[in-house]
Amino acid sequence: MRRLMLLLPLLGAIFGHAEAQKIYSVDSAYKADVKVYVVDHEYQADLVVYRTDREYKAKKSENKGIWYITDKSYDCDRKVYFTDKQYDADLKVYFTDREYKAGWKDAAKKPLMY
Repeated sequence: MRRLMLLLPLLGAIFGHAEAQKIYSVDSAYKADVKVYVVDHEYQADLVVYRTDREYKAKKSENKGIWYITDKSYDCDRKVYFTDKQYDADLKVYFTDREYKAGWKDAAKKPLMY
């Protein structure tokens, strides 16, 4: 029982943010959780992203590339820095205007957004 009580805060931290995949753009790579490079073509991407203006659509638990970009750093799940150098990036994304196209092209990079 005591072990379970010690694990509860950790489990809360891990699963407590499972409501939405909210992204906040930072101005420095040092402040970021993930460095992102935006590619010109879908085939170049690790992740195809659909940007939604409805927070409830961006489910972090699904982690399928539907992002709600927030303007509040305290309200985000991931802080990203958009770099202009591909070799500097942890993740290459392509923004699409079709929600059904969102998804991972390189599943090995999926943990970056959890």
